Amino acid sequence: MTTLLKRALIVCSAVLAFGLQAADAPAPATAAPATTAAAAPAAAPATPPIPEAKTWVTQHKTTIAGVPLAYTATAGTMRITNESDEPVALFGYTSYVRDGGDRASRPLVFAYNGGPGSASAWLHMGILGPKRTQLTDLESNTRGPFRTVDNDYTILDRADLVLIDPIGTGFSRVIGKGEGSDFWGVDQDARSVSDFIVRFLNESGRWSSPKYILGESYGGMRSGAVAYMLLDRHNVALNGVILVSPYMDVAAGNADMPLDLAYVNFLPTYAATAWYHHAVPNRPDDLQAFLREAEAFTRDVYAPLLFKGARATAAERQTVLQGLARYTGVSAEYWDKANLRMNESRFLQELLRSRGLVVGRIDTRYTGGNLNSISETTVYDAYSAAIAPAIVATFNDYYRNELKVQSDREYLLSGRVYSKWDERHTPPGSDSPAVVANTAIDLAHAMVRNPKMKVLVQTGYFDLACPYGTVTYFVDHLDVPPAVRANVSVEYYEAGHMMYVHPASMVKFKKDVGTFIDATRQGNDAK
Repeated sequence: MTTLLKRALIVCSAVLAFGLQAADAPAPATAAPATTAAAAPAAAPATPPIPEAKTWVTQHKTTIAGVPLAYTATAGTMRITNESDEPVALFGYTSYVRDGGDRASRPLVFAYNGGPGSASAWLHMGILGPKRTQLTDLESNTRGPFRTVDNDYTILDRADLVLIDPIGTGFSRVIGKGEGSDFWGVDQDARSVSDFIVRFLNESGRWSSPKYILGESYGGMRSGAVAYMLLDRHNVALNGVILVSPYMDVAAGNADMPLDLAYVNFLPTYAATAWYHHAVPNRPDDLQAFLREAEAFTRDVYAPLLFKGARATAAERQTVLQGLARYTGVSAEYWDKANLRMNESRFLQELLRSRGLVVGRIDTRYTGGNLNSISETTVYDAYSAAIAPAIVATFNDYYRNELKVQSDREYLLSGRVYSKWDERHTPPGSDSPAVVANTAIDLAHAMVRNPKMKVLVQTGYFDLACPYGTVTYFVDHLDVPPAVRANVSVEYYEAGHMMYVHPASMVKFKKDVGTFIDATRQGNDAK
């Protein structure tokens, strides 16, 4: 899929023909051979001019928790060059800096979404920016007028913000000597984001600031590598890493591969989803008590049987089938036909099939009409359908009218670069790339080398894009000493992948991130 809008080349060709003509000469009885002038060579295709980076700076005021705050917004692009100082990309970003803040002590948070190929508008307009999209949770936010509101849950009162759009998303694009392959891959992406962060520190004079990175979804995969690359390549030590619904380990977090590990990690979220939709028999009122039961079944009964494979007895299999029906709301007959293994798309299609509904993947609290009741997999995501139109409309309106960004280019919410993504990753200490990426290894190296760096992990019970079981697995398997492991904290939300659309979780998100920054910033100066 093409992700960047390429400028057309204008080809100019000029052919000059010269003829000799004798005025008033009588025509000869026999025509003389015509004199033919040599044609000039075709001109080479014109090289389109390399676009310049542009920024738009505006001044604003807001009130957060009753406290007035003035800030400067800078939106636009930054030109990125290669080692030969040739331009290769325009990197899109938006920064928010509190007026009068002390550059040396004021925390600075670099944030991005995931995908790969997703722009930062989700975080920008969902929770982090000073304005957010007005959304109604669990409803289709698809009918205008779409509106923004002042965001009481922004962390701008705690830190300055830089929202990053990786190359191929938003207004970021390849230019000059750059190629998509320079940016579209696990390692290429992490390197380019790391380089942008260093470039921003140079241009903004923020080297002394307490520094953080915040990544959502695939932004977790990016953050593990970025935390390590910043330290290893640039000697940039972070105060903290914030992982929102992180995807860190392909083998543990992808139920399409197929690997038994992923099936095990996904099962607790199947249980949470079935509980939410009243699809489990004898449903208890207490979600947490139900999940502890489901987790124990997953760990002590389901996982051992999968690992036994063909050695499992018929009685053991029957016990597991009964448990699967009990905790997931999907019949034992269906699980048996699926050989005890089900990816999320099949589960989301099957759970409420009898009601004519399909369940959302990004947030399984959401449902939508089932477009094909006999299909085995979903054909769209009910959550994205309900939320994306409002995010796109409000971001473009806010960006172009309030932040005064002038561009005729489309802001690409999704760059659709996934099909071109280089999924290989070379972890620290290895000379060759692994075909299955796991940047939790990189994060562990960064944590050991920088033992004062803290990590906050946030995960939702109703997330089947990055289920909380995969997140817990990644945390439990970080290969770090006990003293370093104490630097990791995990917060759970009764919401989905973008937990901040859920009002109660929005409040908790702000509290958790704000507390984390306050506890890890240098000094006690609150400026």
